[in-house]
Amino acid sequence: MVLTRYSMQFAKNCSNFLLASIIFLFISLFLLLFPAPSLSKEDKIVEVVETASKSIVNIKTDELTKATGEEKRPSFFRKYFSGEEEVEEISENIGSGVVLDPKGIIVTNEHLIARAINIRVKFINGKEYNAYVLGSDPEYDIALLKISDTVDFPYIKISKTKDIKVGEKVVVIGNPYGLSSSVTVGVVSFLGRNLRIENRIYANLIQTDASINPGNSGGLLLDAEGNPLGIVTAIYSEAKGIGFAIPIDDVMNMLSEFLESSSRRPILGLFMEKRKDEKSAFLYVNGVIPKSPAEKNGIRVGDKIVELNKKKIREGMKLQSIIRSVKGKNTIQLKMLRGSKPYLVSVDLEDIQHYTPVPVDESLCGIRISDIRGYPKLKYKLKDKEGVVVTKVYSGGLGEKAGLRIGDAIVKINNNKIADTANFNTFMIEGLQRNYILYQVKRSDSMFFLPVKLDTLL
Repeated sequence: MVLTRYSMQFAKNCSNFLLASIIFLFISLFLLLFPAPSLSKEDKIVEVVETASKSIVNIKTDELTKATGEEKRPSFFRKYFSGEEEVEEISENIGSGVVLDPKGIIVTNEHLIARAINIRVKFINGKEYNAYVLGSDPEYDIALLKISDTVDFPYIKISKTKDIKVGEKVVVIGNPYGLSSSVTVGVVSFLGRNLRIENRIYANLIQTDASINPGNSGGLLLDAEGNPLGIVTAIYSEAKGIGFAIPIDDVMNMLSEFLESSSRRPILGLFMEKRKDEKSAFLYVNGVIPKSPAEKNGIRVGDKIVELNKKKIREGMKLQSIIRSVKGKNTIQLKMLRGSKPYLVSVDLEDIQHYTPVPVDESLCGIRISDIRGYPKLKYKLKDKEGVVVTKVYSGGLGEKAGLRIGDAIVKINNNKIADTANFNTFMIEGLQRNYILYQVKRSDSMFFLPVKLDTLL
């Protein structure tokens, strides 16, 4: 009887086990054939876009140059000079930007704001704000803007960077052709790409096949998890389906340097241009500021700089970053060529960190200015009581290149009112440290803006 009872119990247990196994297999097969809804990579991208788009802004700028670039379109405004036949269009430049701080600090491309006289930013919710330039770095093609309003804004938080792999899926969010918050998806095609586009040299770029069109510049490149990878830049017009982005590490390094309260632009005191021959790249010295560290160390116009701190000059080399990165050393070493003869120059680091061109107008700007009073006021028939008047423009200087003329009254620098030459010097030095100078000029009865390009100054 006992054996029979155990046999029956065993049979019952076996039956239950068999039934449970069948049910388990059925459920497993069902889940395999009809998986439960889960967050796929595509669904994750939808979440990423919804979150990130709130912090991507459309940027519109007015420029004095004629509409020649792909991202520019003519405006109805024109600048007329009284008593002259010259007519200059104001063109509209469109692009994108990324808000990195709730107080309205935006990162974008320097080429979008290099000649801007007015900047407006628009969020995905339709709200628009005025913005101004905090600073820029032409070498990185990065600029920092600040929204004029003081409210808190949605922003992208960059906590830590990640390794990027060729082939991984990426998302681009920007405003191509002014169409706000457009999204494209692709993969990373190449890392560390160097190229030259329209006389601008780009280095260490992320290449992607995600569609990037005019207006995307300054937008954001993210991975499928929503991690920021870079700031979009450099549309390669000769090939379709190729886009580039500045790695977020490079962006944040530049911004952290600039945002430090003690940060300032070290000045060696020469004007240069990057050139390349059949042998190598070099910096050609085409101007030396009098009494600057460059002049004191014997550097002359026509010299070539072939090495900086024992690093060979390359087209994509970030010169200011190399100079700023010198720590624990007292000198900066330059290897020069004068003709075919090499020589070394060791420049005291303290000299370039504390040097300011004096007088600012003639040494740096290539102009001579005067207070608006007495003889200059009568000679140039000026009605203004505040500002400075240009009494001389030197050939080849920054002032001439910017478009200044004798008799022009400079009334503002970077939106700061100029009362006299002392104000001019103060705000010019501030602008020099920010890598951004915008004059407001009065010529006869016309008022207009003139940006001053500083990317040739070392």
